[in-house]
Amino acid sequence: MSPVFDVAGQFLVAELVDGIEVSRREHPLSACDVQQRVAQLAELRVQTLICGAISQPLEALLTEGGIKVYGGICGHVDDVLKAFATGTLDDSRFAMPGWCGRRRRRVRGGCQRGRWRSDG
Repeated sequence: MSPVFDVAGQFLVAELVDGIEVSRREHPLSACDVQQRVAQLAELRVQTLICGAISQPLEALLTEGGIKVYGGICGHVDDVLKAFATGTLDDSRFAMPGWCGRRRRRVRGGCQRGRWRSDG
C-alpha cells in the first residue's frame, strides 16, 4: 500500500455486498496524470477510495467524479475493509499520524477534542 495515492503503482479493488467482501483484485495504476487516474478508477466503477495521503487536487477530481474519498487511513487491508463495512473507519487506530477529523484531512497543529485546530 502506497502512503501517497498520487504516486501509487497499484491499488486493490474490493467489492462488498451488504458488508461482505465478495471479490478482491489488484490493479496496476499505469496513469501518472491525475485526470487519467480518475478515469481509470471511474472505468472500474470504483465508488469509494480508501487511501493514505492524497493531494487535494486529486481528491477534488475524484469527488467531482462521484467517488467518495477516505484519506488519511492506515492499517492492515483486512482490518480497514472490515472497519469500512461496519462503519467504524473513523476509529483513531486507522488515522495516519498528522491526520484527524471525520474526513481525515491533514491539519497543522493536529486535532483537539474532535474539532479542527489550525496553527496557521
